[in-house]
Parts: sequence; structure tokens; C-alpha cells
Amino acid sequence: MAYTLDLAGKSRLDGYFTKIGTHLRRKEQRESFATYAFGILSEGVRKSVEPIAARAFGEPVETQRAHDRLLHFLRDAPWSDHEVRREAARYVMSALQEQDPVSVWIIDDTGFLKQGAHSVGVQRQYTGSAGKITNCQVGVSLCVANKMEHVPIDFELYLPRQWLDDKPRREEARIPAEREFKTKPELAIEMISRAINDGILGDIVLADAAYGTSTSFRHALRGHGLDFAVAINATTGVWLLDTSERRRGDPIGAQELGLQLGLRAFRRVTWRDGSRGRLASRFCFRRVKAAHDDGTEPKDREPLWLVVEWPSDDEKPTKFALTTLPRRMSKKQIVRILKERWRTEIAYEELKEELGLDHFEGRSFPGWHHHISVVLCCYAFIVAERVRHFPPSARRQAQNDTLCVAA
Repeated sequence: MAYTLDLAGKSRLDGYFTKIGTHLRRKEQRESFATYAFGILSEGVRKSVEPIAARAFGEPVETQRAHDRLLHFLRDAPWSDHEVRREAARYVMSALQEQDPVSVWIIDDTGFLKQGAHSVGVQRQYTGSAGKITNCQVGVSLCVANKMEHVPIDFELYLPRQWLDDKPRREEARIPAEREFKTKPELAIEMISRAINDGILGDIVLADAAYGTSTSFRHALRGHGLDFAVAINATTGVWLLDTSERRRGDPIGAQELGLQLGLRAFRRVTWRDGSRGRLASRFCFRRVKAAHDDGTEPKDREPLWLVVEWPSDDEKPTKFALTTLPRRMSKKQIVRILKERWRTEIAYEELKEELGLDHFEGRSFPGWHHHISVVLCCYAFIVAERVRHFPPSARRQAQNDTLCVAA
């Protein structure tokens, strides 16, 4: 889809780029950012350095000069990804807050499919983008969301141990000397800490089982004063609580508990209207405490809701979540919040298909993060325009002094 920016839209874009430019110290950096961002926003199919330079200039000599400048901007220029992303996040948050309060943060990850073994962080690993183990990079993202929009504001590249332990490979990819191995949940907590320090609004963190099963991840969220509603594995152990929230019996796996309770304990809940009708499933809620060996006495652990889903077409419960959401919330409200994670995939699709999130062809750690930063800036502007109900170009006639923006 494309939007046509009229003069007012161009003025907003110019003002936005000016704000971003305050974090780019040199004129050459600001010019390269604008060239690259306009290339990302253009309707060109490929959003990497060479085609962006060719579309911007056309003439071979100027194209080569632009190509070299953009490579330097991404690979070598010393500018702060954090500062640029923070400016973009504040810009889009302002628009989102006017539409509907932002209360939810979503942690997820996506794969960047690659050929060869030289792109930083690449290895054979599982990614939901392909639904299998394949040769790829994996980026962990933090998104903010209200009821209508869902915007990634930060990304971190997951670096496997073999990359960090291989000194020549590490130096070639220009991985910072201070960078140590971090799990995906640890990268997620790092981004959440940054967002809190930057004053980004949010109350509830959603994540899939790759994060929610991590006890340290859940504890870190509570340490930051955040509620969570996170998926867990079927085998994650819990203690069932009685009406006085005292433990009953031995720990039991989440799926086994659902089977013991039986279908009679489950109730049908509808959470939204989809394109093919209402989306509904069977859910069971029980008060529990997580059973894990982290040195904390069971009596000191926080009571949680265990949410078990048993889809109609399945022979047993298949989805499980733990949440700190308060007891005063209705079960339908809790289910709706849990199901908000589905929009992450839509954001990933837009970022990849329209803005070239996974088109970066360089191999360095700084280059990957700089490319991601520019893409996040472009997406933040597009979402802010969408929130302002800027009409699609198909509903407008061509106007004088217009600019097409991919979205």
C-alpha cells in the first residue's frame, strides 16, 4: 500500500527528519540518513544500499559516490542507534497516545534469512519466520501497542556464543569489545530497561514461551514494576492454589493440570471479530504459584493466573500462559490482552515487505543496527500518519508537490 503525502505531510516529514537530525552530528550523516530513509520509504522493490543509490541518482558516477557515502554511513559513521530510535519512539508514541492509550509492550523475535556464513550472527537456528531451523540471523524486538496500532521501537541482534568466542570472526564483523553473550530474554530485558529509562509508556508485557518460560525474565519484569501475560511451555510446573491462595498438592505441569481438570472446567471465550467471523476458544483459569528452583520459598512467591486454552479441534490443551493481571479483570479482558501478540507478525510483514527490514546486505554489527534504526524511524512516521487518518493514495487524486511513501 502507498500513501501520497501532500504539502502538510511533507512538512511533517521534514520536521520529523529535523528532529532525527539533531542526533546526527555531521551534515554528511544527516544527508545520508535522508537519502537512505527516502530510499526505504520509496516504492522500490529492493531496499539495500546499491538500489537505493541507483534510484536516487541514476547517473553512474553520482550513483557510485552515493553508494560509497551510504556504506560509510551504515558501516563506519559513529552515530547512536539508541538516540535515533528514542526520537522515533517518542514521535510515534505522541500520535498513538492521542488515538488510544499505550498500555502493552510485546517482546518477540523474527528471522532474517541469509545465504552463507559471513553476515554477523548468522547460523543455522530456529526462526518462526520460516517455521523451521534454517540459516538466518535472529533479531529480538520490543513493540508498543494500543488497541489499534502495534509499533516496533527497538531491536537487538542475537549473537550466538560461537560468534562471540571466535576472535577473528568477531573482529571482522566489528562486534564491540564489551559485548558479551546474552540470551534472547536478557536482550529483551535490556530493551525494556532502556524504554523505561526513556520514559516510554507501558504497563503490561506480552511474550511467547521462549521468554515467558524464563523465571529470570518474569522476575525482571516484576522488578521493573510491570505486569506480564506470557506464554509458557506445556511442562512448566505450577502449584494449584485454593480459595485462600494456599498451595494444594505437589507441583504439576500446566498441560497435565488442564487434562486433570477436564473439559467441564473450560468455558468458551470470544476475544474479537476476525475476517472469517468471531475468534473464540475454550479457556480455563486457575490461581497458581510457579514451581521452579530459584531459591525463593514457595510461600514468598506471587500468586498468578494460569490460563489454559483447549481449542475445539484439539484432543488436549495446547496453549498456556502465566499472568499477573489483577483478579478484578474479567476473563474476557485477560484473553483479549493475551491475544494481542498476533499483531506482531503483521508489523513484521509490513517492515519486511514494504520497508526492507531484512534487506541489509552488509556483514557488520554496526551496519545491521544502523539499517534497522533507519527502518524503525520510517515505520514510526508511517504509523503516525496512519493514526492521523491520512488517506491512501488510491483515494486521492494526484496533487502538486506530492511524495509517495510505501507503507
